[in-house]
Amino acid sequence: MLRRLLARAFWAVAPWQLVTEPAPRRPAVIIGAPHTSNWDFVIMLAIAWKLRIPMRWLGKHTLFTSWRGPLMRALGGIPVDRTAPHRVVEEVVARLHAGETFGLVVTPDGTRGAHTHWKSGFYRIAQATGMPVVLGYVDRTTMSTGLGPSIELSGDIAADMNRIRAYYADKAGFHPGQRVEPRLREEGGDAAAA
Repeated sequence: MLRRLLARAFWAVAPWQLVTEPAPRRPAVIIGAPHTSNWDFVIMLAIAWKLRIPMRWLGKHTLFTSWRGPLMRALGGIPVDRTAPHRVVEEVVARLHAGETFGLVVTPDGTRGAHTHWKSGFYRIAQATGMPVVLGYVDRTTMSTGLGPSIELSGDIAADMNRIRAYYADKAGFHPGQRVEPRLREEGGDAAAA
């Protein structure tokens, strides 16, 4: 109830317009992109709480130290130890097998630094679990945000990423100059340029 009230208040005063597809009806990997600002986290919570999505999100393990740990976990956080990233897939699979239903938010363009590629964790998690990928977005040019289409991955990385690139082609993020083109290192040079 409190989350719904906070979400309602946020959307009443925010300069952002929520333009969204319906919430996924089954567990899904939700991409949060372009990820260019700490405000993306607040917007993500507001979307999830408005659409009543039981949400989990991945964050670097240092976000979960000291007093922040209980708060971040209460907000749906799952710590990621970057020295053993394979454990994240195992943990997500275990949660699904335990019957947990949630949208797993992943920001594949990583932290808001200078990167040239997206991280492929979202792709590996979706393939390992059979979860669809929902294309969530923030677009400063239209001041809109929300959930876009849901796609089932084919296993053809280049083809799947071409579909994802096409969707995000006109999405600028909160700080457009920090946007990272949706491209995985696993695609290779020629496939990524297609």
